[in-house]
Amino acid sequence: MVNAEGFYVTTSEDQRARDLRDDLRDDLRDVGGPVSAQGITVDRGTMLALDDVWLDLDPGTFTALTGPSGAGKSTLIWVLAGALAPTSGTVTFAGQPVTDRARAAADGIGIIAQGNALATPMTGLENIVVPLLAHGIRPAEARLRAESALEQVGLGDSTNHLVEEFSGGQQQRVAIARALALRPKVLLADEPTSDLDAGTRETIVALLAAQADAGAIVLMATHDQWCADQADAEWHLDEGHLSRAR
Repeated sequence: MVNAEGFYVTTSEDQRARDLRDDLRDDLRDVGGPVSAQGITVDRGTMLALDDVWLDLDPGTFTALTGPSGAGKSTLIWVLAGALAPTSGTVTFAGQPVTDRARAAADGIGIIAQGNALATPMTGLENIVVPLLAHGIRPAEARLRAESALEQVGLGDSTNHLVEEFSGGQQQRVAIARALALRPKVLLADEPTSDLDAGTRETIVALLAAQADAGAIVLMATHDQWCADQADAEWHLDEGHLSRAR
């Protein structure tokens, strides 16, 4: 079926997206303002990974970032997240400079990185609960959020499985659930569907769209044109140069 936002999803996927929007609306009522990249250049010495990049991302928008491998997509994600200092230029969120990853995370800028970065001795549920506790969420609320997020990515029956018991695609879904449970104001997703089958890919893209629909700023780097087509807008990077695709 096609949902109200125009996504082809199953009934269960559509319900998961609605549930996520309902959970998020209060938390994202006031995102505060756009994320702005102003003249971002990253000089690697032998090449410019990013070359004078300008980009504004408004609350409530879902934007795709496309381009070939090595184009600079991951670099831009990390700069926007405050995890990589540009050679020149500035990043702001709601008018405030983004210069430090820890402060950016505290201000609500979340990231889904390539590679899941899960703690292997822990269960899927614990990998989500621990970051929530670190952000000051009370234990009972943290567990509820973690269980809900795992249910949304289709792993509700696997909360107590150790990370090593999950397939690569399932581990990626746990990493996505971890980011969703934090309810970030800004979600920067670097190839979040790369290890997923087609059906799960549609579920995850619908969840990212629901995040934006609830008021968040969502940027998704992707090689998958179908995924890019589901976004509100698309920007293309090639050899460090950013241009508007649509």
